[in-house]
Amino acid sequence: MMVNSPPFTKMNLDILMSVYGFPYVLICFVHLADPSAPNVQVTRLTLMCETAPAPLTLDLQGDLESFKKQSFVLKEGVEYRIKISFKVNKEIVSGLKYVQQTFRKGIKIDKSDYMVGSYGPRPNEYEFLTPLEEAPKGMLARGTYNIKSKFTDDDKHDHLSWEWNLNIKKDWKD
Repeated sequence: MMVNSPPFTKMNLDILMSVYGFPYVLICFVHLADPSAPNVQVTRLTLMCETAPAPLTLDLQGDLESFKKQSFVLKEGVEYRIKISFKVNKEIVSGLKYVQQTFRKGIKIDKSDYMVGSYGPRPNEYEFLTPLEEAPKGMLARGTYNIKSKFTDDDKHDHLSWEWNLNIKKDWKD
């Protein structure tokens, strides 16, 4: 039975949980999700670098093909993290994983697998931060790197795959 009620607040959520119990409230939240939305939506990738002149963000809900034609500029030798923002809409998903393969001039030079974890549905986005990494440095390391990213899970379900480019330069504005 559907009842028109105000949006959930902490207070009325606490009341619902005390009256009906946790499983009922969880079922209510699951049914509130848009049935046409995928279970896992990857929304953004952000390169987190304290010395960057501006945020380096890819909106992953738009045209993914356009990322192949543009490049992030990253100064050589800086420390950075990758932040992935995502939502889980309907069911608990276990073993989420972010996989990244890095290519230079068509040759695979690195592969990184990051275990993201298991998450349940909720209206707010989750965020995952990779460990701190250092960008390559030196004259031979400068240039364009093609990165193939994939967000997957234990069941080998490919939630999103995309390609993007990273241009390592001597300075931010070179």
